[in-house]
Amino acid sequence: MAKPVKRKVPGGASSGGRVTPKAGAGHGRHRDTAGRAHPTPSARYTPPTPTRLKMGQSGRLVPIAMLATLAAGVLMIVINYMSVLLPGAPSNWYIVGGLGLILAGILIATQWR
Repeated sequence: MAKPVKRKVPGGASSGGRVTPKAGAGHGRHRDTAGRAHPTPSARYTPPTPTRLKMGQSGRLVPIAMLATLAAGVLMIVINYMSVLLPGAPSNWYIVGGLGLILAGILIATQWR
């Protein structure tokens, strides 16, 4: 099988085939009128680096509030079903309230560091 023929690029042979300038001592800097060397401005856009806020540890109140709301939700549901033994029927609103407190405890738990 024959090798493919290389294509000739216009201006490629006369310029040596390089597209970018060679790295060297004088490249990448220009001098102002006072003779001081400064880096040349880049043609590429460099986005600013985002600064992240460091989150510290949570206070003591976060785990206490989390455990309190979880316990209150479970206790509300348990007491609702224990009331079957007592006169009166269990209410669905106590179950909804207990589940709401458990959900609040889970949401507080996501903020604990």
